[in-house]
Amino acid sequence: MSSIVDSTPKSAKTISDLFASASNSENMIEAQKSCVSPESALLVHKRSLIDPSPEEYAFLLNHIRERVTTGNGETIYEIGVGETGDSGLTDDEMTTSVATLSKIAANLNCDYVLLRKRKGESAGEVADYLIRIKAETNDFHEVRVAVVGNVDAGKSTLFGVLTHGELDNGRGLARQKLFRHKHEMESGRTSSVGNDILGFDSRGNVVNKPDTHGGHLDWVKICEASSKVITFIDLAGHEKYLKTTIFGMTGHAPDFTMLMVGANAGVVGMTKEHLGLALALSVPVFVVVTKVDMCPSNVLQNTLKLLQRLLKSPGCRKIPVLVQNEDDVVLAASNFATERLCPIFQVSNVSGSNLNLLKMFLNLLMPRSTNYDLEPAEFQIDDTYSVPVTNEYQNYLLTGVGTVVSGLALKGVIRLNDVLYLGPDPLGHFLPVAIRSIHRKRMPVKEVRSGQTASFALKKIKRSDIRKGMVMVAPCLNPQAFWEFFGEILVLHHPTTISPRYQAMVHCGSIRQTASILSMSTDCLRTGDKATVHFRFIKNPEYLRPGQRMVFREGRTKAIGNISKLIAGVSPAAVNKTKAKKIVRHFANDEKIRGSPSGKEDEGAAKKNRPRQRGGVRRKPFQHDLTNTTDLTVNNCNE
Repeated sequence: MSSIVDSTPKSAKTISDLFASASNSENMIEAQKSCVSPESALLVHKRSLIDPSPEEYAFLLNHIRERVTTGNGETIYEIGVGETGDSGLTDDEMTTSVATLSKIAANLNCDYVLLRKRKGESAGEVADYLIRIKAETNDFHEVRVAVVGNVDAGKSTLFGVLTHGELDNGRGLARQKLFRHKHEMESGRTSSVGNDILGFDSRGNVVNKPDTHGGHLDWVKICEASSKVITFIDLAGHEKYLKTTIFGMTGHAPDFTMLMVGANAGVVGMTKEHLGLALALSVPVFVVVTKVDMCPSNVLQNTLKLLQRLLKSPGCRKIPVLVQNEDDVVLAASNFATERLCPIFQVSNVSGSNLNLLKMFLNLLMPRSTNYDLEPAEFQIDDTYSVPVTNEYQNYLLTGVGTVVSGLALKGVIRLNDVLYLGPDPLGHFLPVAIRSIHRKRMPVKEVRSGQTASFALKKIKRSDIRKGMVMVAPCLNPQAFWEFFGEILVLHHPTTISPRYQAMVHCGSIRQTASILSMSTDCLRTGDKATVHFRFIKNPEYLRPGQRMVFREGRTKAIGNISKLIAGVSPAAVNKTKAKKIVRHFANDEKIRGSPSGKEDEGAAKKNRPRQRGGVRRKPFQHDLTNTTDLTVNNCNE
C-alpha cells in the first residue's frame, strides 16, 4: 500500500483533495454541488433524525423511500449534514439519529450499513450509511460492467480474482477458470464475450463461494443470496477481436466500463480505442491500473501521468482522481453518476493490494437503467442456444427445453406464457411465440422487468429461425422491420474519404449487419466530419427505433451517431422481382454480345466460353447489388 502511495505523481489529486480545496463552508457547498448528483442532495437539516415528531418522521420516511426507489433499491444517506452547510453531531446525537434511521429502514424492509465516519466542520461527527432494500429470494438488482483494455492488461485475471476470491499466482492461474475455448487457454487471450457474476447481500458482503473441488461458481446460489449482482462482461483486448468487443459494448448495454491498464506497459495498443468507444456510447468509465506489485515506482508514476493527461484531454474531458482509501471510495461512488468523474484504482492480482477498495466501489455502484416497466415489452436477442433435455430441467416441470434465447429486456415486463412477436425474419415478418420458461443468471423466475438480462425457452420455434439482432415485442406495438434509415454520424477515423456506395458494418444494440451508404448530406466524409447519411441493410431488414446509438465500422474506419429517421422500405417481393428482371436483362445482353440470334451457341463457342475446371480464373456469377434502389419507391413511416 505504501509503495502505491509513494508512486503517486505530485500533480495527481485524490477526491478528498478536491473537496478540501474549498477554504470555507460556502466553497465546500459549491464544490460538493459541482460533483454530487441532484438525487444525493439532502432536503433536511442535520438534526432531523433526533427525536422527530410524527409529521417529521412521516416526511423522513417518504423522503428516504423516494431516494431508495430512484436509486434502484439503494441510496447513500448522510447523517449530521444539513442543507445550510453546517455539519457535525455529538456522540449522543449520532446514537439517537442512528436509532431513528434503523426504525425507518425496518419499515422500508431495508438494511443499513455504516460506510465511513468523519469530523464535522464545527464539531462532532458526520456518518455515511448505505441503505439497501432486502431483495426477495428470486429477485436482485443487476449492474453490468464491461471490462476492456489492451491485451495483457490483466482483464481476465482480475475478473477471476474478483469472482472466485482467490489471488493469482503470477502465471495466469485465475484466468484459466474463465476461458471458454481451448485456444484461449493455450494463448491466454480472450476471443469471445465472457460473463461472470459477483454477488453482494443487503449489507454489502460478497456472497461468491466457489466449489471446493472444481472451483466452479453456482450462479443460482449466488443470486438467491444477493441483493445486488455485478455482471462482468469480459471483452477481448486484441485488435483482431475488435468487432467482438464492439458487439459486447453495444449488444450487452453495460452500465459502466472498467478500463484496464497495465502499470508496466502503460497506455498502449487498444487502450485509447476502447476508451473512445466507451465515451462514444456515453458509458461512464473508471480505470483500474494492474500489476503494481511488479512495476517500478518511476514507471508507475509515468503511467499515471500519461493516463491523467489522456483523461483530461479535450476528447475525454474527465476529472481523474486517485482512490487510496475508503473515504475516497464513498465519494467516488456517490459522484460517479455525473459521468465527469473518473476514479483510478491501483491494484495487484498477486498480492491483493487495494482489491478491497475496488470491491467496495463495485458494491456502491448504482444501476443507470431507467424504469420502463409500464411500457409495452421489448426484448433484444444477443445470443441463441439449443438446450437438450436433461434431468436437471425435469425439476422445473419441463418436458423439453429446445430453443433458448438470451438478451436484455429494454422495456415492459415479460411473464411466463406471454405471447410476443419474434422477428424480423428475412422477409421482415414477425411471428407469435410463447414463453415457456424464464431464467435470470441460470435461476428460474416468473417475470423479467426492463433493464434486466434473461434467457427464454420458446415454444415451437427452431434455433435456425432465430439470429442475433432479432427482437421480441408486445403485439400491441405492431412491429415493423426497416431496410433503410437515416443517421446523424460523426467520423472518428478514416484513412481516405467516404462516399456513396461505401459499405461497412453497423452495430446498433444487438444488431450487427453490413449496410451500404445510399446518399449523404455532403459529397464526401473525412475524419472529424459530421453528416446525415442514408443507410440500407444488405442482408436482412431490422427492427429499429429513432434515437438509437449506432457504431459504423470497417477495418480502422469508425464512426458513431444516432438513428434520426426510419424509412419504410420496399417489400422483399418487390426486391426479388427487380432482381429477377435485372438477371434476365443481364443474360439477354450476354446473348447479344455472343452474337447468337437463335439464342444457342455453337459447340466451339460454348467450349471457349466454358470456365476451366482446374487452374485459371472462374467467371464470377452475376450478383445483384441491392444497394441500387433508384428505381424503387419508398414510403416514409409515421414517426
